[in-house]
Order: sequence, then structure tokens, then C-alpha cells
Amino acid sequence: MTPRRGLVVLFTADVLSAVGSRISMVAIPWLVLVTTGSAAKMGVVAAVEMIPYIVASIMAGPVIDNLGARRTSVLANLASAVAVAAIAATTGLGFAALLVLVAIAGGLRGAADRAKDLLVRPMAEAAEVELIRITSLHEAFARGATLLAAPLAGLLIYWTDAASVLWIDAVTFLVCGLLVAGFVNPPAAPVSAVREKYFRSLRVGFAFVRGDALLATMLITTFTLNVFSSASTAVFIPLWVKEQLGTAAGLGLTLGAFSAGALLGSIGFAVLATRLPRYLTFALGALIGGSPRLLVLGLSDDLLLVMAVTFLSGIGMAAINPVFGAALYEHVPKDLQARVIGVVAATSFAGLPLGALLAGELVSWFGLIPSLVLSGIVCLIVSVFPLVRRGPGRVLDAPTTAVEAT
Repeated sequence: MTPRRGLVVLFTADVLSAVGSRISMVAIPWLVLVTTGSAAKMGVVAAVEMIPYIVASIMAGPVIDNLGARRTSVLANLASAVAVAAIAATTGLGFAALLVLVAIAGGLRGAADRAKDLLVRPMAEAAEVELIRITSLHEAFARGATLLAAPLAGLLIYWTDAASVLWIDAVTFLVCGLLVAGFVNPPAAPVSAVREKYFRSLRVGFAFVRGDALLATMLITTFTLNVFSSASTAVFIPLWVKEQLGTAAGLGLTLGAFSAGALLGSIGFAVLATRLPRYLTFALGALIGGSPRLLVLGLSDDLLLVMAVTFLSGIGMAAINPVFGAALYEHVPKDLQARVIGVVAATSFAGLPLGALLAGELVSWFGLIPSLVLSGIVCLIVSVFPLVRRGPGRVLDAPTTAVEAT
């Protein structure tokens, strides 16, 4: 198989895995609801699925270095298929057993996703495709998968039941692992003669991120945006719709406006990616994608205005992940990428559960409108930071191949 076809198969496997992951994020909480009748337990199982995913994203780095990205991806996806199938097959074992299986599945998925991330650069280089083009296309496909998977999961649950949907979900991970095993063959990476101890290896990854001005700036920005994006989706927008509109239709329209903007922005950026200044695009995307959608909720009760601003915010957010992803592939030495990408992914994802918790506390202390305005101001300050700190951007706007660490 040619390198370009291998890259297409890798993309196919990644999208399939993303669809499966998002289906499980709907099906497993629904399974908990219908078997226990408890909304609180739904929240617990969602957290138990996400936390191991974040931890595994960090902890899997040295393992990927030792086993190789391709082998880790195959093993983790096949094991994920078994874990999800076990959840579907053992629905009568009780809530505690379900939590254990969900935690295992979440951790395996984190390892599988980071391993697939590490396959992108060698496959793109073998296919002679620019990395910024690959990361922008990946974002567009990921947005499409997100839009497709949630309603698809709902329809499948409606037509069958949650356990049956999880069996389908298990098949997606199985197929993903088999696709990578059979058709994704990256060039062999040089093997280091020196084997670092596990925790020393992890510390090296953390130290690189902490000491690199470009990555630190981008990570602080994306972490903050994830915090407030999660706060908006989980708490702020539903409460605003309830208090200002009194109808659930506004919730779907507002969330749909952001998703539509993000998908359109992803497609547009995939077309224009190679022609745009990367750091400035990242900085402007953060400025447009974060604080405006919070401030408009705090300062207006006009649904059309809120939808318009939220749509534009979605467009702005679409450029952030592709630019950051290209920076990681090009700027980080190859033999550190497993650890550094794991640290970056885990830190970014950690903002998601934190945002929902923070929003709930803010509203309980200050009320909805003050919380929205305060959050918008804080997000604005952080979003301006990349524009003010232009020095690191010179590295990104004139990218060079990452130097191999010695």
C-alpha cells in the first residue's frame, strides 16, 4: 500500500474511533439512567470515563516509546473493543462493576488516541503531505464525527437499546485496530540504545513543555478555552436559555450555532491552512472563539444575536487545534513527542471537567449574569496573551523540522 493510502486508512480509523468514543459517551450514561434511574450516577460514570482517559494520555507516553505507536494503537484499540463489549455483556453486575469497566475503557481509549496521534507525522512525511494540511483536515473530520455521533447514538438507542449500541461501539474499536494493523505501516523509527526509567521519562516530557515558550503559551490558552467552553455547554447556556427564554428550543439552536460555525471553520481552514500565518491565526481564533460567546450571554437576551456571536466563535475555535497540532509535530523532537503530546492532550482535556465544576460554583455564588461577565473578562485576558506575546510566534510562523534530541 502506498504511503498516501496508508494515511487515508489512518484517518479512516481515527474518525471511526472518534465516532465510537462519542457514541459511548451517550450510550453509557443512558445505560446508567435506565438501569439505576439516577441522574447523579450518570454524572459519576461520565467522570469515571474521562479521568482515566486524561491520566492515560500522560502515562502512556513512555509505553508508546517502548512498544511503538503502531503496536500500541492496535493493542489498545483491540483491548478497548473487549472492554466495551464487557460493559454491554454485563449490565446486570451492578453499578460498581460498571464503573470499573468504564474506567478501564476510558484509560485504554486515551492510550489508543495518543498512539494514533504519534502515527500522523511519520505517515504524513512518507506521503509528502504538509503537517498543517493534515491537522486541519483532521479537525474537520473530528468536528464532523462529533456532529454525527451524538444524534446517531440517540437514534440507535431509540431503535434498539443502550446495551446493543455498546456492542456496535465495540465493533468500531475492533475495526479501527484491524485497519491500523493491516494497512498503516509508518517508516521504521530509529531505536534508542538508552532506555530511560519510566518516571524519569515522564519528567522529561513535562520539563520540555514547561520550558518551551511557544508550547507553554499555546497550552495555557487552549486549557483556558476548554475550561470556559465546557462551562458554557454544561452550565451557562442551559441556564441562560431557561432564565431568558424559558424554552428548550433555544438550547438546541445555540449549541447548534456553535457546532455549525466550528464545522464550517474547520472546512475553511483545511482549504486555507497553508496560506495563513499560523501563530496569528491561532491568537485571533482564541480571541474570537472564547470570550465573545460568554459576554454576549451576559449582556444580551436576544437569541438571534447570541446565535450569531456563538456561530462566529465556533469559526474562531476551529483554527486552534490544527495550528497547535502542527506545532507539536514540527516543533517537538521526534523522540519526545509521545511524552510531550500526552502531557499537552491531558492538560487540555483537564479543562473540560474543571469548567463544568467551576461554572456551577460561580453561579451558586454570584448568579448567572455576573458569572458570565466575569468569565468573559477572564477569558478575554487570557486570549489576549498570545497576541501580546508575539516572540514565540516567530518560531511557529517559520517552522522547521524538529531537531532530534540526543
